[in-house]
Amino acid sequence: MLEELRKQVYEANMALKKSGLVLLTWGNASAFCKEEGLLVIKPSGVSYDELAPDNMVVLDLEGNVVEGNLKPSSDTATHIELYKAFPEIGGVVHTHSTYATSWAQSGRSIPCYGTTHADYFYGSVLCARELTVHEIKEAYEKNTGLVIVDELKKSGKEVFASPAILCRNHGPFTWGRNVAKAVENAIVLEEIAKMAYQTEELSGKGRETQKASSYLMDKHYYRKHGENAYYGQ
Repeated sequence: MLEELRKQVYEANMALKKSGLVLLTWGNASAFCKEEGLLVIKPSGVSYDELAPDNMVVLDLEGNVVEGNLKPSSDTATHIELYKAFPEIGGVVHTHSTYATSWAQSGRSIPCYGTTHADYFYGSVLCARELTVHEIKEAYEKNTGLVIVDELKKSGKEVFASPAILCRNHGPFTWGRNVAKAVENAIVLEEIAKMAYQTEELSGKGRETQKASSYLMDKHYYRKHGENAYYGQ
């Protein structure tokens, strides 16, 4: 099981690089094995060219390294808080992709302006609140995860209804039932962030851009994810 999970996490991290969502070492992907209560994540600061399935790091949900000779990603504690709070999550991705990070740095949620957004994310993609000085100084990465969890719970949304969040002044996190889906959501997030930015530019500064209607948003989201979904084979 862990050997297969290492392979999946390696492939997910390489997919982030191939998709152009990460530069240098600016990103990470992880997967969680519910049966064993263990997660696998990219090692910290290692070039993507040097990655291999065998150097993925295995940890428990207390952050203890179970297998691996390298230090895990510095964002590991954030991933752990998501897995602890939402056991149905099987994969988490973090990037500093340009457009999604630009929205995060502006402190703005990404509004739903059209059907591409609505196919994957129900409503706005939330931007979490700024961390306090204490939260940054003490257990920064863990507190980042706790703030994400708090924002998601306050939103009242089911965790997969909008499987992404922007960490203010930082960047995006996405998740899925497995790590491949988390990568897909990261790719889509970057595209809808770009579309939303360009939509506002085309609408003209100083004017409020019209969001997609709730009827159109519901139609596109639920035809793909609802009880009577009919999108796909």
